[in-house]
Amino acid sequence: MREPRPIILTCGEPAGVGPELAPKALASGIPFVYLGDPRHLPEGTAWAEVADPGETVAEGVLAVLRHDFPAEAGPGQPDPANAAGVIEVITRAVGLAASGAAGGICTLPINKEALKRGAGFAFQGHTEYLAHLAGDVPVVMMLASTTISPPCRVVPATIHIALSEVPRRLTPELLEEAIRVTRGALIRDFGIPAPRIAVAGLNPHAGENGVMGEEELRWIAPLLDRLRAEGLDLSGPLPADTMFHAPARARYDAAICAYHDQALIPIKTLDFAGGVNVTLGLPFVRTSPDHGTAFDIAGRGIADAGSVIAALRMAHEMAGRR
Repeated sequence: MREPRPIILTCGEPAGVGPELAPKALASGIPFVYLGDPRHLPEGTAWAEVADPGETVAEGVLAVLRHDFPAEAGPGQPDPANAAGVIEVITRAVGLAASGAAGGICTLPINKEALKRGAGFAFQGHTEYLAHLAGDVPVVMMLASTTISPPCRVVPATIHIALSEVPRRLTPELLEEAIRVTRGALIRDFGIPAPRIAVAGLNPHAGENGVMGEEELRWIAPLLDRLRAEGLDLSGPLPADTMFHAPARARYDAAICAYHDQALIPIKTLDFAGGVNVTLGLPFVRTSPDHGTAFDIAGRGIADAGSVIAALRMAHEMAGRR
């Protein structure tokens, strides 16, 4: 694995915990540069402005690609005036990563409501906006553990929709796309040459032969059979309630789940502080800590940097493999 260019750490919502996590993330030892307004960093932060992600600074000093915002940041109180700046930072980071000036991006959390109110943000979140910037490429969201063995890597085929919508939105085309994007990323970004993928059923007990739902019999199993005939190493459809204990995780490299909570509850239970959000399918590396803006503790200096550090390390490793 070659040594990649530094990772860009985007500021995220400046009224959240993102800016205070940036100097703490120096403990990762990973080369990165912070992209945002230095006025939003905690008082006393040692920082130095750089013109290029590869420019070096003294040890213990936060390298900053400066991006001035219209307003100061009040902890826990997002200012609509800063919403456009948050979006601009993401766009700028993608441009640097796509050009090869940076090894990838690690995004600190945003607040979708604040962006929508302040700048008319039309996307469900980071993942959808990044896919748009990349040319509307097919992407999936993976949550990956970093502190447990065997690892837990989960991909929800449907994400931020009502549970009542899942049976309609979970289609053969969507599930096949999730499987193919996941498999490609496991090979390219995780260094797994022959990925094993487990696929959860939609219904309890994976439908139990049609007694508790018929999607598994009607189309999920036939889809998996067709993909197996192509040479993909797939297991399922499996009952989701028996997929995530250690012996089960040892039998696959990633699990595709039908909906948000089916995927995220296991990983947040098993590795809450070490979980990393990874966008698979992008032409550049993107990771993110698996938590939100935490407005309730913003500005108090108590935010745990564990997930940000894990996300930076994963981005660095993925960039090296690319």
